[in-house]
Amino acid sequence: MAFGVGLSIGTVNTVCATAADRSGKNPQGKRGAPPTTWRTTLTFDSSGTARVGRIPRHGRVITEFADLSQRGGPVARVGHRALSSADLVATVADSVIKEVLGKAPAGLDGDTGIVVTHPAGYSVNLVTDLRTALAGVGLGEAELMAEPIAAATWLENQRGPLMPGLAVIYDLGGSGLDVTLVRVGAGAPSNPIVGLPLHSAEFGGRAFGALVAKKLRRGPDAPVISRVMSDSDTGELRAEHIRQSLDLVYESLRIADVTMADVDRVLVVGGAARPPEVAEVLSKQLARPVIVAPDPERTIADGAAIAARRAVLAHDSSGHRHHVLTGLFRRVTRVAAL
Repeated sequence: MAFGVGLSIGTVNTVCATAADRSGKNPQGKRGAPPTTWRTTLTFDSSGTARVGRIPRHGRVITEFADLSQRGGPVARVGHRALSSADLVATVADSVIKEVLGKAPAGLDGDTGIVVTHPAGYSVNLVTDLRTALAGVGLGEAELMAEPIAAATWLENQRGPLMPGLAVIYDLGGSGLDVTLVRVGAGAPSNPIVGLPLHSAEFGGRAFGALVAKKLRRGPDAPVISRVMSDSDTGELRAEHIRQSLDLVYESLRIADVTMADVDRVLVVGGAARPPEVAEVLSKQLARPVIVAPDPERTIADGAAIAARRAVLAHDSSGHRHHVLTGLFRRVTRVAAL
């Protein structure tokens, strides 16, 4: 019995997905439960026990720690411990797995694989920091995978087998937009990312919310007036927001020295990609097939769970797991910011 757990820990939300074998049989406990979403927040009680996703009325809540590239030294103190961003991310992973599977990671059997995703722009040092922190909470056997590679894994599983080609992974989340060009299909290299992954905080859920708030103000310093935008106005504003983001897509193509004519498909993921205007604008402007999962916020976690299950199936006769997860330490990638 092979079972996979995938974790996508973003700045705003954390998603956990599971993948069981194709027989449809689920192991004992909570395995096989539908994917679950939490706010990416942490609180600690007096005993130092962590709680994910809670925003208490009183007491300190820790937020904005999921992006390791935005932090320096320790960002929180719990008792006598100084916790870095990587430590906090690992704490979220540990807490979520305990809640979903009903047991601590150390108690999992050998038929369970775990994949934790991370932004594609992380350097080797940041990935190493995250791996060390995961080992510190008992998740030393967990694999790490870049988010667009996990998304491409979902695509291959749902729409494959794919013809060899290029896919644009358009990840529109709550805190920003990530655009990555990935090779898919037979013959894809061990690290399928082409060019450089690009990130911009000018697009996404928070950025769009700021645009809406600005529209509802009388003036630059006036308070928000007591009205809401119509659905039509909101849709038009969102469509324009997505059209402006296309510069990031074209920049990623320029860096990779390809054109849109070389791209076969666009995969849209992320919690802010649910509104229909996102896929509609991309399909019209890029003139390529656009693929969106029923819940695009879960696509990366679903792909990670599929990869985790495949890693379990790839155990060889000596009990060592084949390295089927790609693009981990093969090169240092830089984040090219818009």
